[in-house]
Amino acid sequence: MAKKVMGTFKLQLKAGEATMAPPVGPAFGQRGLPGMEFVKQFNAKSAKQPGMILPVLVTFFSDKSFTFEIKSPPASILLIKATGVAKGSAQSHRDKVGKVTREQLAEIAKIKMQDLNCATEESAISMIAGTARSMGIVVEG
Repeated sequence: MAKKVMGTFKLQLKAGEATMAPPVGPAFGQRGLPGMEFVKQFNAKSAKQPGMILPVLVTFFSDKSFTFEIKSPPASILLIKATGVAKGSAQSHRDKVGKVTREQLAEIAKIKMQDLNCATEESAISMIAGTARSMGIVVEG
């Protein structure tokens, strides 16, 4: 018999660096879930991407067990890494902070493709370009 799904929640954690400190501890504690088990599993699965911020979708069941899915890093984090800037612009329409090429956008789109709501690679590149523009990053090419 299948377990009954009680709910889901999302977290954003640094790869390989999860601890029981917030946000993990409170999210698991208030639901009565084994947080340390999640921390060990997450750190083992994400150890190959040190320092990268990863979104995690946790599904928990009636018997206090859980499963989790690690998503691809946010597009803004990947754009910051590609351009080498510290952060996006506060006024993106006025202040430009960096430049990104179409080739870099294509690489980011390949990484993000499974999590984006689009059918073609070209539409994925367009979505990433929109994120870049909203961060004050100039798209070249």
